[in-house]
Amino acid sequence: MIEIPLYDTFSKIEPITKGMSGDKKYYIETVEGKHFLLRIADFSEYAQKEIEFEAMKHLVARGVPMPSPIDFGTCNNSKCVYTLLSWVDGVEVEAILPTLSKAEQYTLGIEAGEILRKIHTHPAPDIVDNWAERYYSVINPRLKAFRSEGIPFVGDTIILNYLESNGVLLNNRPQCHHHGDYHMGNMIHSDTGRLSIIDWHTVDFNNCGDPWYEFNRIGIEFPAFASGQIDGYFDHEIPEKFWSLLAYYLAASAITSIVWAKYFAPEGLQDILKLNTDILRWFDDLKNTVPTWYLNDFS
Repeated sequence: MIEIPLYDTFSKIEPITKGMSGDKKYYIETVEGKHFLLRIADFSEYAQKEIEFEAMKHLVARGVPMPSPIDFGTCNNSKCVYTLLSWVDGVEVEAILPTLSKAEQYTLGIEAGEILRKIHTHPAPDIVDNWAERYYSVINPRLKAFRSEGIPFVGDTIILNYLESNGVLLNNRPQCHHHGDYHMGNMIHSDTGRLSIIDWHTVDFNNCGDPWYEFNRIGIEFPAFASGQIDGYFDHEIPEKFWSLLAYYLAASAITSIVWAKYFAPEGLQDILKLNTDILRWFDDLKNTVPTWYLNDFS
């Protein structure tokens, strides 16, 4: 760590244990009173971390409220790669939503949707293959695994049939840069009441693809917030196709998580199975693609 150029200015280095990232994370204070987030990863991740750092610079320039990229390079005798970011003060949105009224939740959701739309103005690289091929290369093996090793549940054939018969929805979809893990836990509510988006280090489809795919982590625990996020993203003009793709992505993500949970997170298996049955209920066995939790009486 001492090889980091600004290391001599660090007056406080505090490890951060929260989060699922493989990076080592530290809260930093400097002698000048500045606050940073330091992330350290194995050198094998250098190329990916460099791409992330450059993308963050582009997104900050586009006005996305987020940590500012400060410095990037190698340390620990070139065995590690570090990323230094500005620190964002505030509280996670998922922690404050229970304390807000539905109207306040909706307003915050609107802001989250507008920010996501701004993130999606950053284009995907020209060399990216078409979205349908990229998506199916990942999801089809997972669906095959569910058919052979998954845990059956009432309605599983409804989901599988919906995915099979609606694959055409993914054809000719535009692609853009993704946040990668856009949900309430990665949104910080500042003392001034504004949102900032953190944790730009989840690599899902190389952080680019169909912009609407990013709604697969939408927080329906708070329907007013989720509804606001959709309304804010589309400025209250929601395309009919969005609902069909939302159902597609949520259903595909849920059913393919069963085998993963079975082997890697058995303690969460019942929650995943419940999510699948919830999706069937929200979308009326996938016959009505506007989910029951969507509240349209705020607009």
